[in-house]
Amino acid sequence: MVKVQQPAPDFTAKAYINGNFSSVKLSDYKGKWVMLFFYPGDFTFV
Repeated sequence: MVKVQQPAPDFTAKAYINGNFSSVKLSDYKGKWVMLFFYPGDFTFV
């Protein structure tokens, strides 16, 4: 279970980087500041 003020579990996700889609892992950024941000899929009500 994910909890506030606890390390996030490692995961892999698709990302849009420099005009291309690629897979990234959270562990690739270990020791660096990371901001995670997402949005609901298109055509969903918020």
